[in-house]
Amino acid sequence: MHLAGTRGKASPGAGSRAASTTVRGGGLLVVVIEDEPTQRSLLTRVLERDGYEVMALGDGETGLRAIVEHAPDLVLLDLNLPRMDGYEICRRLRADPLSATLPVIVITAHAALDDMVAALDAGADDFLAKPVQQAELLARMRSAIRLRRSITSLERATQIVAALANAVEAKDVGLVHHCRWLAHHAARVGVQVGLRGEELEAVAYGALLHDLGKIGVPEHLLRKEGPLSEDEWIVMRRHPKIGERICRPLGASIAFAPIIRHHHERFNGKGYPDRLRGDEIPLGARIVAVADAYEAMVHGRPYRAAQSHSLAADELMRLRGSQFDPDLAPIFLDELERDTQGVPPTVALPSIALLEPEFVAGA
Repeated sequence: MHLAGTRGKASPGAGSRAASTTVRGGGLLVVVIEDEPTQRSLLTRVLERDGYEVMALGDGETGLRAIVEHAPDLVLLDLNLPRMDGYEICRRLRADPLSATLPVIVITAHAALDDMVAALDAGADDFLAKPVQQAELLARMRSAIRLRRSITSLERATQIVAALANAVEAKDVGLVHHCRWLAHHAARVGVQVGLRGEELEAVAYGALLHDLGKIGVPEHLLRKEGPLSEDEWIVMRRHPKIGERICRPLGASIAFAPIIRHHHERFNGKGYPDRLRGDEIPLGARIVAVADAYEAMVHGRPYRAAQSHSLAADELMRLRGSQFDPDLAPIFLDELERDTQGVPPTVALPSIALLEPEFVAGA
């Protein structure tokens, strides 16, 4: 059987059950796996008329092979199929990282609640009962494709963020592991003050990239031993604005860019770059400010020797209400102690806030 389409060649060994189709180029590719020829032909016509490319196949085994070989944008799937049923196809697709987010819409005459639940549990994204309304089918397909694109965009943004964090650490040897340590402990504090979901992720991303702007600071200043001159401090203090500007093209940065810009503000209004005070400072930036100051004290910098935990903790408490949010300093120290003792946070942290074993607190 010839699988027509611009994406690939004929699928070797596909049996006579699969129907040959002529497709138009330029559209998204949909694999239809449906053993009833009339229904298969109807779905093909509907999808082609809407601009999709179609591979229409009549059994589960051939259909799964076509998905693997041709990487479609969406699958329309019957449940009762020869050679491999729709439930098993869903399970196999979800077990493979390459197809884990592939949209799968089940179309079946078996519309009982148990069938629907079983299909969704197997990994289907949506469920339509036959006979299918064309307008509803196309709308559900568009929705599923939009969702996958959102997931893919987030994955790409995460990869970009990781690359940016690595670039910061490569520029400033003093920041090796610092950004990841900060993301972890800032996220733990975020959990304790009630942040969840996207707000918690924003704190983790903001902490990870808080020093991104140091990419724009001359390397000799980052490595200078001893205090900086006033002119050198003017240059160094530009890094929050630079970091915010670098992140701006990332759509998700609207949530974490304020943390990057404001993590050097002070609670008493004497920080930089905008001299915000108190609650004017974004909560995520206040959290990162505490964690960042502690880490700098205990691990040291080229211009300052490392201090003990007890001295750093005393300094955080002494500067409550002036440099730091008075409520966040003790929460940070409590969470640091819990982390050192191996006590997990009360909710799961975002993946970018998880530490490898060698990066645990105090490493």
